[in-house]
Amino acid sequence: MNDTPQLAFDFPPARTPDSVTPDELFDRPTIELLRGIKESSRFEHKSVSYSPKDLAEYFSMWANTAPDGGVVIVGIDKQGVWEGCEKVGVDKVNRLEQAAYQYCPDSNCNFRKFQFLREDGVQDYLLLFRVKYHPSKVVKTVDKKVFTRKGDSKVELKSHEEIRSLQMDKGEVSFEREDSTLVFPDDFDRELVKEFVQSFIETRGLDNNHTTPDVLTLAKLGKFYEGVFRPNMACVLLLAKDPRDVLPGARIRFLRFDGESEGTGEKWNAVKDIWIDGPVPYLIQEAEKVLLTQLRNFSKLNKDGKFYTSSEYPRFAWYEAIVNACVHRSYGDGMKNMSIFVKMFDDRLIVESPGAFPPFVNEQNIYDVHHPRNPCLMEAMYYLQYVRCAHEGTKRIREEMKSMELPRPEFAQEQVGHATVRVTLRNNIKQRKVWVDSDVAQLIGASIARNLSESEKRALNFAAEYGQISVSEAQRLTGKTWPSARSMLNRLAAKGLLIHIHRDDIERDPQARYVFPPVGKGDE
Repeated sequence: MNDTPQLAFDFPPARTPDSVTPDELFDRPTIELLRGIKESSRFEHKSVSYSPKDLAEYFSMWANTAPDGGVVIVGIDKQGVWEGCEKVGVDKVNRLEQAAYQYCPDSNCNFRKFQFLREDGVQDYLLLFRVKYHPSKVVKTVDKKVFTRKGDSKVELKSHEEIRSLQMDKGEVSFEREDSTLVFPDDFDRELVKEFVQSFIETRGLDNNHTTPDVLTLAKLGKFYEGVFRPNMACVLLLAKDPRDVLPGARIRFLRFDGESEGTGEKWNAVKDIWIDGPVPYLIQEAEKVLLTQLRNFSKLNKDGKFYTSSEYPRFAWYEAIVNACVHRSYGDGMKNMSIFVKMFDDRLIVESPGAFPPFVNEQNIYDVHHPRNPCLMEAMYYLQYVRCAHEGTKRIREEMKSMELPRPEFAQEQVGHATVRVTLRNNIKQRKVWVDSDVAQLIGASIARNLSESEKRALNFAAEYGQISVSEAQRLTGKTWPSARSMLNRLAAKGLLIHIHRDDIERDPQARYVFPPVGKGDE
């Protein structure tokens, strides 16, 4: 018998070339990882013949590429041949090592050597440069050039608009404080302005001698120029009749899909497509109304024979995700035509907002770091009742999901042409297939629900949600054959749970459907 105590170790997941992060590769490089690394959105190979000045362009690129920057590996040519650095001599290597300091001084760049044995048996080395993303400054070369990464390529931002948009994303330039071309008060919602001003005065304890432009100026929503109040972009987003007059993408698009994927082309399966327009408070309010009409409540039987009802997602979680999307998204030049998307699938709810994470925020610290991209808009929102919970944030989203035994929320930044922040809330659809819709529960009662099969519950749920169900729909929903699906629906009709609407003179009526009986009829 072996009395040696058994120790349990929590080993980290294996690192592979496809999954390794820039920090992991730089801190713990191995021959296997380096040989497997391909040029990507995180890694770049460069020949040792590259000039230090040209190399500095890649330091600017990584410093401007969210969320993590990247690694430049010097000593591997474009064909993937490990040429090493020994052949160019110490002077050239020293100049490469000083490239960041001399040609891109604002980049946060560290370097190290990685020793390896060449095919001819001679010891050689690679140079690894780790460049971290700079969250609050656009990093330029000494030639005032700005680069970023798009896909697998280094791209120079040449226009003033492109550079300015990146500065806005990093918070170096405040887009929301820029003057708007809209005219105050003509282009603004008078009732919303009045509501904001009254709330601001009451909350701040101001006297009533302040004019509306005075209050908006105190709230950093504009300035006086020669005695005339000029609203800024934050004021437009908050209070304008139609912010899309200057920001075409300041809107929300709600999409509900049938199933767990969007589909493409002719198979694009959106069953709801709703555009929501207006100032930010109205966007939030109207999006809330739409979600409340689409989300469902479910009921299951407890051991005591009573129904326990639960919503599909905690209300606070999806509400806060929409608030965050409206307030923290990027409205800069490069993003002003892009809209917020709310996508609802059978198994998840997704909120997508244009732009990268705000400065200093990433997937790892999002629960602990609060750094709004649009602080004037954020602060002004507190004076309106539309935003009930803006400061409670991501931590409470996580706790609300946990309290309902749902998966943790997922926060991710994606880079497909442009940066997008995606919040994903997942439901427990597989478990809820055996639950019944709360509307169904009220109609059929606990005693009947207890004896229903999973397929019967799913069919009744579908009929409750869509108002009716056909045999073909029941077939697709349950995976049964057409005759078996028809038999199941007929059994439910025989129990008085559904009514079969069809033509008696046709053996197989294509318009036949099953609906719930009028309230009370099923209990007779």
